[in-house]
Amino acid sequence: MNILVLHAHPVEASFNAGLHRMIVERLTAAGHTIDDCDLYAEDFDPRLTRQERLDYHNQRGPADPVAPYVERLLRADALVLSYPVWNYGFPAILKGFFDRVFLPGVSFKLVNGKVQPSLHNIVKIAAVTTYGGSRFRAMLMGDPPRKLIKRMLRATVRPGAPVSYLAHYAMNLSTIETRKAFMTKVAATMDAF
Repeated sequence: MNILVLHAHPVEASFNAGLHRMIVERLTAAGHTIDDCDLYAEDFDPRLTRQERLDYHNQRGPADPVAPYVERLLRADALVLSYPVWNYGFPAILKGFFDRVFLPGVSFKLVNGKVQPSLHNIVKIAAVTTYGGSRFRAMLMGDPPRKLIKRMLRATVRPGAPVSYLAHYAMNLSTIETRKAFMTKVAATMDAF
């Protein structure tokens, strides 16, 4: 498969960056074609401009600032996200990617005022993430990132596409053993992807 890997962490020496490197290595070793999109390394601008908002429902062309990212998304057969959860949400740069790239005519169509998901080229999704707090604390807050991946993103791609959500909770209390166990789980998921 052609897999778009979206990575969103600013520190290249972080545990999350290590997960990202392992994801790319394992998927490549499994024979997939990888489009490795490190949003920070690519200096992706997450800010939706005034003009982009005014043009939001208009047909966009090759001169659009996010056109290269739209092309990458539309070329992909699968999507793997690698990011930390901050303040019970996506890092701003990843949220900005969704705001600026998941456009009408790209991830959905508006038909008679109703949204029809249309990102049917994506047949599989995996999210690999870390939380500072515990799973219980995330559940108390409603765990928005999990819901966005398991519900919103699932509803946007090909119907029936499998979605994996791998989360290492309580990073603030993690140990070498818990991180190693999580990396083993992620490696096995990527090997079977």
